[in-house]
Amino acid sequence: MKTVMKTGHQSVTAVTDPVRINFAGFVPLSTVDWRGRSACVIFFRGCPVRCWYCQNPGIQSGTDVKDCMEILSMIRSAELLISGVVFSGGEATMQPDALRFLADHAKQMGLVTGLHTNGVFPEVLVDLISRKLIDLIALDIKPDWNLNTVKGKERALGDEVKRSLALCSSGYREGSLPKFEVVLTLFPGSSEQVASVVPDVAIDVDLVLQQGEYTGIRALQFADLTAIADELHRPVRIRTREQGEIWYEGNRNCRNAGIREG
Repeated sequence: MKTVMKTGHQSVTAVTDPVRINFAGFVPLSTVDWRGRSACVIFFRGCPVRCWYCQNPGIQSGTDVKDCMEILSMIRSAELLISGVVFSGGEATMQPDALRFLADHAKQMGLVTGLHTNGVFPEVLVDLISRKLIDLIALDIKPDWNLNTVKGKERALGDEVKRSLALCSSGYREGSLPKFEVVLTLFPGSSEQVASVVPDVAIDVDLVLQQGEYTGIRALQFADLTAIADELHRPVRIRTREQGEIWYEGNRNCRNAGIREG
């Protein structure tokens, strides 16, 4: 990559190193990764954690290094079909230079940008939000990372995620982060863990209860998730494979209970 600078009557060409990404994949058109939008999805390879239910275990590690200009060409190839770009993984914030580069160029192309993250690198999120490079952050908090009481590695991760939750919430309220949601992926037995996390999620932040899927474990159904939601005393979005995403309001024991498409 070359940058031309003028100094007096001379032009000096400065050669900068290309920005590279440890790449995992590209989906040219998705209607499920950003509710209400068609978007392409860039998958970043590598993740600092090993969730046992990870949907993409094959990209938690390994190497496939590409020039980010090649990824921009992929985005341009889908430009007529999409209104946004979603950065996912793996964990995209493990590669802040590539993430910033791609987000900046996507914005210059007139596309909105979304990020799916586990929140373990809050300093990267601070930078992205302050530069207004991201329009949506979906913060995937692991309910078994109790943000206050877990120990060891998970405690350290929980502290970082708690920081990410606070700074994203602040950015959302201040307007520098247009959209923000917290996603909890749930399995049988998750209700107590959910109750320990949700008090840290402000009522003005969208909370998504997502149906977890893993071979050999019964997936929670919509009724199971509404039962968990009823204990939270707040509106939530419930996301299942069978019914898509539903906005759930109220407790079944209240007269104002209601479900509307969201």
